[in-house]
Amino acid sequence: MTLVEQIGHDIAVAMKAKDAGRLTALRMLKTALTNKEVEKARALDDAEAQQVVAALVKQRRDSIEQFTAAGRLELAAKEEAEIAVLEAYQPPAASPAEIEAAVAAAVAETGATSPKDMGKVMKAVMAALQGKSVDGKKVNEAVRARLAV
Repeated sequence: MTLVEQIGHDIAVAMKAKDAGRLTALRMLKTALTNKEVEKARALDDAEAQQVVAALVKQRRDSIEQFTAAGRLELAAKEEAEIAVLEAYQPPAASPAEIEAAVAAAVAETGATSPKDMGKVMKAVMAALQGKSVDGKKVNEAVRARLAV
């Protein structure tokens, strides 16, 4: 069963269970996937669907930061609940140790020595961690720390 089919099935389950919060998040995800399919003029494969899920999670995290800064904690909590639903459709997250190992390998592979080489290292790290859920901000911080030494 593809990810898109799984989401369709989970929408039906959420409807039957009358789980409004989960249903709202799943419908939003289904809409984003459908929009991407229309944009590409073909069905999405699982990797492309994962990218859509990751983009939605990132949007929710950015919204949480803005809502928290504005003192709108009820909206931030709603976004947190949506992230919890969306994360069920993402691959397992890369651990901090895996990120550090990938950064060390990328620095050695690219021969990076200064912050000027940040782009090359980031590209290599993200390629090495492909297939795992990775927060680019955490990778960026790890690369900066490594190259600052």
